[in-house]
Amino acid sequence: MRDVAIVGVSQTKFGELWDKSFRDLVVEAGVAAIQDANMTGDDIDAMYIGNMTGGLFVGQEHIGALIAEHSGLAPIPATRVEAACASGGLALRQAIMAVASGYYDRVMAAGVEKMTDVVDATPAIAAAADQEWEAQQGVTFPSLYAMMAKRHMHEYGTTREQIAGFAVLGHKNGALNPKAQFQREISVDAVLNSTKVASPLNILDCSPVSDGAAAVIVVPAEDALKYTDNPIYVKASTQASDTIALHSRKSLTTIESTKIASKKAYEIAGLTPKDIDVAEVHDCFSINGLIAIEDLGFFKKGEGGQAIEDGLIERDGEISINPSGGLKARGHPLGATGIAQVAELTWQLRGEADKRQVADVENALSLNIGGTGGTAAVHILSKNKD
Repeated sequence: MRDVAIVGVSQTKFGELWDKSFRDLVVEAGVAAIQDANMTGDDIDAMYIGNMTGGLFVGQEHIGALIAEHSGLAPIPATRVEAACASGGLALRQAIMAVASGYYDRVMAAGVEKMTDVVDATPAIAAAADQEWEAQQGVTFPSLYAMMAKRHMHEYGTTREQIAGFAVLGHKNGALNPKAQFQREISVDAVLNSTKVASPLNILDCSPVSDGAAAVIVVPAEDALKYTDNPIYVKASTQASDTIALHSRKSLTTIESTKIASKKAYEIAGLTPKDIDVAEVHDCFSINGLIAIEDLGFFKKGEGGQAIEDGLIERDGEISINPSGGLKARGHPLGATGIAQVAELTWQLRGEADKRQVADVENALSLNIGGTGGTAAVHILSKNKD
């Protein structure tokens, strides 16, 4: 297996992008990534596109061929990858494995979602839950994560203010990100006094409905300097599964797929959680961000709330979490999220993140989750080749 490097990344603006279509967004991201890699379209051997549910949001399936055609990259192979909200992370994983295996040399992983063209996005998003035992019984994702939040509060004494603090952090960082959907700070009081969605979660605990796309280009590590003076090396790419329905799990306060995927990633990379300087974690709801920093090993189970309260995950903290603003403030166009996380980490490792730059970044980690944790994809990146 060959080592793999990232040589080009991009992300569109995330938000309610009424003047851009589904295909416009992914082409914008793809062209920008190709330019960032100092390539042309003729250099790309294959594409993997993360997209959760184009069929329900914009009535479009057969997405791989559509994007290959509209981007002018046909006849190269273009494959759609679906794993709910982890579609982007798994598209990148497929691209990495394709290059690592030697099957292709220059591969683009892209992610896209156009969510605002429907009146109510809830049914489409609910497709990532267990239809028979959850969605058809009236359960929504806010209520599923609300159950996780209530249980975490019950078991560990986590406070409502600590959970809200994760959303506050996202907006604080997102205010510095020109591509973020929300570029304004909020307070804990604002979160606690916002509209109730599913107790104890309020509207400001929830990631928004978003449009957007992102792209990453990977090549063999030995070829990376042909395209950029500042390649970023993939140290690990892992994936794990858990039950889709919450009622089948041993615990509501732990996402086993995250623990298993990250444990394997640390082993492959030869690193520990203490070696990670910055992480982009999946905070579709503020409680998920809190659980993630525990399951990834950054803090012990039950201590994530206190870590948030003590400022340990700020940009200048013990470990910087979600400098992009995360799903909460950067936005969450489902299929694009996992790619956007890695684009942000690439900019952080390159030292190109402008006002949100974290100091002295050597190693970075992304966690992209599908549903309530039925799928988890973890990537570890580094400035260092060896």
